[in-house]
Order: sequence, then C-alpha cells, then structure tokens
Amino acid sequence: MQTWQIQQAKTHFSEVIDRAITQGAQLITRRGNEVAVILSLKDYEQISGKSNYLLDTLLNAPKGDDLVVERSKESIRDLAL
Repeated sequence: MQTWQIQQAKTHFSEVIDRAITQGAQLITRRGNEVAVILSLKDYEQISGKSNYLLDTLLNAPKGDDLVVERSKESIRDLAL
C-alpha cells in the first residue's frame, strides 16, 4: 500500500485514484498520522459485502460437491383426470 501525504494526494488526486484501481488501497496521512484509505469501488464492495454483480457473487460463492442428478427409470404413473 502506497502512502501519500494529504497535500501530495490532493495535488495528484487522479493518480491516487488510478493507483487505487490498478495497485490497491492508497494510504493518506496528515501530519504523519494515518487518517484515510482510498479504495477502488470493486475493493470497497468486496469488503463491505455490497457487490451488485450477480456474476461476481456466484463466482465467489463457496464451492460444494458436484451435483449429480439422476432421472428415475420408473415408468410414468397413470393419473385419473
């Protein structure tokens, strides 16, 4: 995680955002104290559990055993109508 002084982050805001997207979280400091983190939207949604993408949710779901579906070989029963 790269660290930016707040004034430096303000001056290079677009670069901070680009790096958050491509390299991950960016740490912001004020007077030597860590005060904020800039995240990409994707990283934020992942840690907050607010992913709006069904495909992402399905692809990241826990993997279980393979589903084996077997069809019954019995004949169809007669129904009285």
